[in-house]
Amino acid sequence: MRITKINTIAYMMIAAIAEPAVASQQSESNGFVEDSKASLLIRNVYMNRDFRQANAPQNKGEEWGQGFMANYQSGFTQGTVGFGVDALGKLGIMLDSGAGRTGGGTGLLEADRSGPKADYSKMGGALKIQMSNTILKYGDQMVSLPILSTNDARLLPESATGLSMTSKEFKDLTLNAGHFTALNKRNDSSPDSARLTDLNYVGGVYKFNDQLTGSFYRQTIDNYWRKYYGSATYTVPLSSTQAFNLDFNMYDTKSMGEERAGDLDNRLWSLSAAYTLGAHRFMLARQTVSGRGDYTYGIDGLSAMYTSNSVQYSDFLYEDEKSWQARYDLNMAPYGIAGLTFMVRYIKGYDFNTPLTSDGKAWERNIDVKYVVQSGPAKNLSLRARNATYRSSDRGGDVDEIRLTFEYPISLF
Repeated sequence: MRITKINTIAYMMIAAIAEPAVASQQSESNGFVEDSKASLLIRNVYMNRDFRQANAPQNKGEEWGQGFMANYQSGFTQGTVGFGVDALGKLGIMLDSGAGRTGGGTGLLEADRSGPKADYSKMGGALKIQMSNTILKYGDQMVSLPILSTNDARLLPESATGLSMTSKEFKDLTLNAGHFTALNKRNDSSPDSARLTDLNYVGGVYKFNDQLTGSFYRQTIDNYWRKYYGSATYTVPLSSTQAFNLDFNMYDTKSMGEERAGDLDNRLWSLSAAYTLGAHRFMLARQTVSGRGDYTYGIDGLSAMYTSNSVQYSDFLYEDEKSWQARYDLNMAPYGIAGLTFMVRYIKGYDFNTPLTSDGKAWERNIDVKYVVQSGPAKNLSLRARNATYRSSDRGGDVDEIRLTFEYPISLF
């Protein structure tokens, strides 16, 4: 067994048996059935990418699909150690596309050599154990951590298979560790469509006080890389309607083994400053990549990353790329339209490396409008329209993108 596996498992065991410093979640368990809950998420997504450059492999990518995600989470059996199960079923149905329009990064529908499939489905489940305030889980899982975040930005979400631990034994401290061996892509029904080698992570989040939170994680992937992540978030309430926020995120990556993403030895950091004034929020952000190679964040190139300038189309993470962002958000609730929000942002990237230049340039503009029904039979139904315009004559091309998403979550019990 590799040292990284031994360290991860040892960490899980120590955290699980440590004497708790806060009240026990397990002691408050009502039972396997009593705390069970089930839900159904109905999601309809249309996505269109219009490639404007003359040498594009295809003129556009266009897909429209209907998704259904059924989620069951049991409670934990009572006693010192509680046992439970989670289950997730996913179904994607093609509404419109074609062999000449699928692909191009749209990523909604599963496809084969003849084009997009009429439908595709996925099933997964996990066993879970709770001791005090520590949960161990093994099986198919959706993970949301800065060092491993399964993507849910299309029709159906990604999922990872393995062992995870979340521990809240100590006040203001959350510890995480995991060992994963498979990753299912968002538009592929194969259990390990990403061909993941062993992935291990360990780290946590600490709340220093009501204003300051920090985190640190370490991740390794066999024959790929080792990666560090650190963050700090500082929020200052200025009044009942005003606040100031600073958010810093940093990744450090170094190749090891087969170097499947090339020879990487780079650092990525971002810093954003935001001011909230009632319904308005203004933000400025700076992001920088330094070292060798493009910053690579996903095992399959799809997983999410936690930096300011990871936006709708581009993530502004080419070798040596620097980027700035200006963003404005508006919540229309104070103006009598509860549930309606609006966002616009502009990002400028420059100085990135390509085979032809060390002065690459790019920009992106995003517009995002979302409405969530507040009451009545359609309560929680959301409608979201997103537009992205990306331009770069050096790398990335010229792309116009539209995404339309309708979601309706239903609580079954």
